[in-house]
Amino acid sequence: MTTAAARRRAVPAAAGALLALLAGCGTFNAPPPSHGVAMPAGYTQTPAGRPTLLAADWWQGFGSGELAALIAAALEGSPDLAIAIRRIEQAEAQARVAGAPLFPVLNLNAGSSRAESRAAGASRTATGDASSLSLSASYEIDFWEKNASGARAALSSLAASRFDGETARLTLVSGVANAYFQVLSVRDRLRLARDNIAIAERVLAVVGSRLKFGNASGLDLNRQQTTVLTQRAAVPPLQLQERQSLAALAILLGRAPQGFNIAANSITALGVPVASPGLPSDLLLRRPDLASAEAQLAAANANIGAARAALLPSIQLTGSAGVATSALLSLANPARSLSLGTSLLQPIFNAGRLQAQVDISASRQGELVETYRRAILAALADVENSLAAAGRSAEQEALQQQVRDGARRSLQLAELRYKAGSDDLLTVLDAQRTLFSAQDQAAQVLLTRLQASVALYKALGGGWRNPAVSAQAPP
Repeated sequence: MTTAAARRRAVPAAAGALLALLAGCGTFNAPPPSHGVAMPAGYTQTPAGRPTLLAADWWQGFGSGELAALIAAALEGSPDLAIAIRRIEQAEAQARVAGAPLFPVLNLNAGSSRAESRAAGASRTATGDASSLSLSASYEIDFWEKNASGARAALSSLAASRFDGETARLTLVSGVANAYFQVLSVRDRLRLARDNIAIAERVLAVVGSRLKFGNASGLDLNRQQTTVLTQRAAVPPLQLQERQSLAALAILLGRAPQGFNIAANSITALGVPVASPGLPSDLLLRRPDLASAEAQLAAANANIGAARAALLPSIQLTGSAGVATSALLSLANPARSLSLGTSLLQPIFNAGRLQAQVDISASRQGELVETYRRAILAALADVENSLAAAGRSAEQEALQQQVRDGARRSLQLAELRYKAGSDDLLTVLDAQRTLFSAQDQAAQVLLTRLQASVALYKALGGGWRNPAVSAQAPP
């Protein structure tokens, strides 16, 4: 084989090797690192009662049509949800901006001008007319996927914004349910406070009757009057709390608090559903906040690729075509032009700025890995704590109802014995205080149980599932 023939064979081989090398270097987007959390096989706590499957409209399990209507109104008019939607729109626009460098840039330029000049001492004015029309195009070959990496980062940020919107939606629904329960609980406590006033006044009448016949002292009368006043003093704070709870609920719905009200008056008619927690690993698909953290990690990973690609040469293709004449506002008999060009830009010295950008992106990715890991651990703790709260609150409610019923019987017996003269008023006063406290505590325990049920649904993602993962799952 001659030297010339060997050279001819070597050129294509070298070119192929160079292309293979460049193709291998043409991407810097490795898969994002793992969160590194060993997901447990199950939860320590088990749900009390008969758990129900997660559904997107999980609030229907409480059996309140009014609550469902309030949640629907909140999803339509909440300012918080509207803010989240605007942020998604901004992320969509930013994704379009980031994807624009992947396409050529075309510019149309048209112009016409007239220039006049007169030399010193000359009597005539020289004029010059010109008109032109040109079309120019430029395109950066994204050989190292710098622009593609930026677009991927923007799309991942867009996904994170959408997941944040789902988190805002879940938070809003949970907030409406809790505020609704709070209003009903306060109304129950108000009704109990008024009932307690009636009980105290009834005992006061008995004391007054015994005082007439000399079977009670003025001290007994004063003590019972103090009990009546104490119960009356408990009403205004509860009325204020009701008004404040209604105002908080109105704000969640995007309405003015003035004149806002709800129809229901008692929390006791509501059901208390308990969600089936499933497996801990399901949280990665169920919770939008975890999906957002994962999407942010993917965006940071793509930004590393873009920062590394900025260290390498960039190739720019340019072209332009146009016509020009020496006439004003006319393209008659034009002179035509056409130009094509390419340029190669290789950063040589920038005082370490580009490498610092790579370091910043890599550190940001490491930060988001830890953020993602912390979010997963917090989610596991949320579910575990919510399961424990749901179970313990159910037990506490059953016990508190027994305490309340026992206190009611004790007061009845104490009143009978006091009327018969077998016991003094102190026994009745003690039985009253015990009953009043037990009734109020029972109402608050029921509220705690309902809020624990809401917290469990929220901790499990409220029936939401990652649409990207669900679309890839087999039927």
